[in-house]
Amino acid sequence: MGNCCATPPAVDGGGGGGGKQQKEPKQRKGKKPNPFSIEYNRSAPPGASRLVVLREPTGTGRDIAERYELGGELGRGEFGVTYLCTDRATREALACKSISKKKLRTAVDVEDVRREVEIMRHLPKHPNIVTLRDTYEDDNAVHLVMELCEGGELFDRIVARGHYTERAAAVVTKTIVEVVQMCHKHGVMHRDLKPENFLFANKKETAALKAIDFGLSVFFTPGERFTEIVGSPYYMAPEVLKRNYGQEVDVWSAGVILYILLCGVPPFWAGQFCT
Repeated sequence: MGNCCATPPAVDGGGGGGGKQQKEPKQRKGKKPNPFSIEYNRSAPPGASRLVVLREPTGTGRDIAERYELGGELGRGEFGVTYLCTDRATREALACKSISKKKLRTAVDVEDVRREVEIMRHLPKHPNIVTLRDTYEDDNAVHLVMELCEGGELFDRIVARGHYTERAAAVVTKTIVEVVQMCHKHGVMHRDLKPENFLFANKKETAALKAIDFGLSVFFTPGERFTEIVGSPYYMAPEVLKRNYGQEVDVWSAGVILYILLCGVPPFWAGQFCT
C-alpha cells in the first residue's frame, strides 16, 4: 500500500527518488485541514457510514490527536497518505499511514487492511522490519503509527550507485533473506518483496535496512497453496502467474533483488548488460 515510513525528499530535488513524492503546494491563507484529523471528522454528516475496519479494539485508539501531532506529507499510496508524526509527550518523530475509509470500496479492500494490521501485530520485533507502534481508527480513516525510516529506499541507493559490489550486495541480501526466514518462521508470506519496500533507518552507509508494506502479505500454513495473482511484475515468481504457489515465491523475489543489486537492471531486461 505504498511506502509508509520514508522521509520527504530534499527540496532541491536531487537523487533518484524525488519524482515519487511531490512537494506540497503553498497555502495562501490559513492552513489546509488534514482530512484525517478529528476536527475534520466532526464535520461529517450524522448519517455518514460507520465502517469498522479493525476487528480487535484492544490497543486501537479513537483520537490519534490526543497523543500524536500529524505534520507534513511523506508519501501517498493507493488507499491513503503517510504523514510525519510526532509523539506529543516524547517529541519522537514517527510516521503515520492514514488509510481513507472512502477508498475501501469492497470487502476485499477492508480485509486487506485488517490483515496488514494483524500481520504487523503478529510478527515479533525485529531489527530489519519496521515496527508498528500504535493503531487508531475513527469514522474516516485507520491510522498506523510506525517508526520513521529516514534513509530512503534501497531502490534509490541502487540507482545512485548503478550497482553494488559483490561484498556490499552480500550484506544487503543476507538481511533480506533473514527477513524472509523470520516471516516464514511465523507463518507470514510477504508477497511483494522489492527494493522499494526496503527502507534504510538513516542516511548512513551502515544504516539498518528494514522491510515495510505488508499490505499484500498473508498468513500461511506449511503446504498451503495460493491462487491469487499479487505482487510487482519484475519480482513475481512464475508460480504466481500459474496460480499455484507457496512461501517459496518470497525466495524468488529475494533472488531478483540480488541480481539487480549486482547488475543494476532487472534480470529479464539485462541480457546485454550483465553476464
